Amino acid sequence: MLDLKLVRKDPEAIATLLQKKNYEFPVSQFVALDAERKAADIRSQELLAERKKASKQIGGLIASGKSVDEAKAEVDEILSRISAELDTAVARAKEIQQSLDDLMMQTPNTPDAAVPAGQDEEDNEEVLKWGVPADLSFEPKDHADLGEALGQLDFEMAGKITGSRFAVMQGELARLQRALTQFMLDMHTQTHGYTEVYVPFIVNSDSLYGTGQLPKFAEDSFRLEGDSGYYLIPTAEVPVTNMLRDRIIEDSELGEGGLKFTAHTPCFRSEAGSYGRDTRGLIRQHQFEKVELVQAVRPDQSDDALEALTGHAEAILQALELPYRKVRLCGGDLGFSAALTYDLEVWLPGQGAYREISSCSNFRDYQARRMQARWRNPTTGKPELLHTLNGSGLAVGRTLVAVIENGQQADGSVVLPKAIASYMGTDTISL
Repeated sequence: MLDLKLVRKDPEAIATLLQKKNYEFPVSQFVALDAERKAADIRSQELLAERKKASKQIGGLIASGKSVDEAKAEVDEILSRISAELDTAVARAKEIQQSLDDLMMQTPNTPDAAVPAGQDEEDNEEVLKWGVPADLSFEPKDHADLGEALGQLDFEMAGKITGSRFAVMQGELARLQRALTQFMLDMHTQTHGYTEVYVPFIVNSDSLYGTGQLPKFAEDSFRLEGDSGYYLIPTAEVPVTNMLRDRIIEDSELGEGGLKFTAHTPCFRSEAGSYGRDTRGLIRQHQFEKVELVQAVRPDQSDDALEALTGHAEAILQALELPYRKVRLCGGDLGFSAALTYDLEVWLPGQGAYREISSCSNFRDYQARRMQARWRNPTTGKPELLHTLNGSGLAVGRTLVAVIENGQQADGSVVLPKAIASYMGTDTISL
């Protein structure tokens, strides 16, 4: 959530910044609500002062010749009127504040100055390319055809068990999924210094509001039936980041580089609005797995932390010898809560294109304000908002797709990268 003080100071400037995200901030609505809230607060304070003054009038009324009972009755009548009006004013102030809070909850984060202007992914800015796609001497297959030809990837069976956009893997492909997960976790914990955490795969609505999935992306979430208010997680970002909700972290706990967590979880998304896009294969599933990276740092460290976190995700791609490119998202493609995002896009020979495999974002204090995730500044001794970041390190299913498409051979077998062959106990997948 944006800093309300900054929005009040110059709502027009905030609206201008948000136009880069193609979001029209309702300045007039905000100004009107805020003015009404201020008026209601002032009236409440005036009524409190009147009540305090009225309660002291009994003595004066008695001195003017009225009996104690008469004086008390007159003051009680005044107090009753003031209390009724005060209750109405307080209730109205709360109602207005709730409307203001709802408006701010639906307002996205402002983009960083480095975010390029643009409407969609076509306007994203390429930062670098790593690796050179192999010059195959045969027509490459996509992962769905490869997996089915190997007899280890079955979408029809998954459709019978559940429905569309699910998959059944077996044999060496299932082992590869597990091996990639383990490889990523080992690298992030042993090389990059992340603490591995195990978190719930079901969260409450407060957690989704905290990271910004609600209310904006309600239709993309799987909510459990009944009145529990529970949701399946769309990403480990939600439970892991919410480990910091309503907490004040001492500076000593942050260490030199802040808190760094990694978690492997399934993820569940309804993929609302993506009908007809990537409906075949593993690219856009209702259920998939990721190894997530989450950092919480001091505000002056978050820019460097984003570069480091993105580098940690890149290190996985490089170790797996997968050609990729790094792009800086334009305003129109930038996520709701993000101030700045790098996407890593891996080369897929079967599609002849680079496709997203990781999205690494700096949220600055946007999520922390929603969650009240704070640290104690040793200089001032006061709690201040943390900066939060996260990224996929990597999406496991898409990594599997990239490994088998880039490692495919003319005979339909798949040669595995050396880094993962030791986890598999073989360097080739074949019939």
